[in-house]
Amino acid sequence: MISVNDLRTGLTIELDGEIYSVVDFLHVKPGKGAAFVRTKLKNIRSGSTQEKTFRAGEKVARAHIETKQMQYLYNTGDEYFFMDTNTYDQISLQSEDLGDAPKYLLENMTIGIQFFQTEAVGVDLPTTVNLRVVETEPGFRGDTAQGATKPAKLETGITVYVPLFIEQDEVLKVDTRSGEYLSRAN
Repeated sequence: MISVNDLRTGLTIELDGEIYSVVDFLHVKPGKGAAFVRTKLKNIRSGSTQEKTFRAGEKVARAHIETKQMQYLYNTGDEYFFMDTNTYDQISLQSEDLGDAPKYLLENMTIGIQFFQTEAVGVDLPTTVNLRVVETEPGFRGDTAQGATKPAKLETGITVYVPLFIEQDEVLKVDTRSGEYLSRAN
């Protein structure tokens, strides 16, 4: 148990049987009355956010989230299979549990999966991934308008907008947070 006075951004707490991450907090000391803490909490399982006010000094349970490095093996439909790189145990997760992660997963890729007790509650992707272009229109000489882009379909099936000089079979660095093209991979 921790005091709400000790809440910080990114801390995970357990409240009413749900797990929340603290997005924002504010200690308020009104001139009249008791102090309180106003928080904005994000439900880790559903992704929804809510605002909650606590009395100063109130206690909440801290949720310990463990991140395990797991290797993506394969998927069958909406079910994705991962293997713990230390114990070789395998788990399966549904696509709705993974959020946007399936857009960036390649076989044998190692990612962090967050666990609360024995339940997988989130995915920790690397900031960037390298993906190969499988389909794009050719860029023509003379098409040099400032900042011109074209769509390119990548090996995982997502489409990103890339500069005109990018060709098919090139490997690109893509930002997993925004889904945008960053550069060519070295």
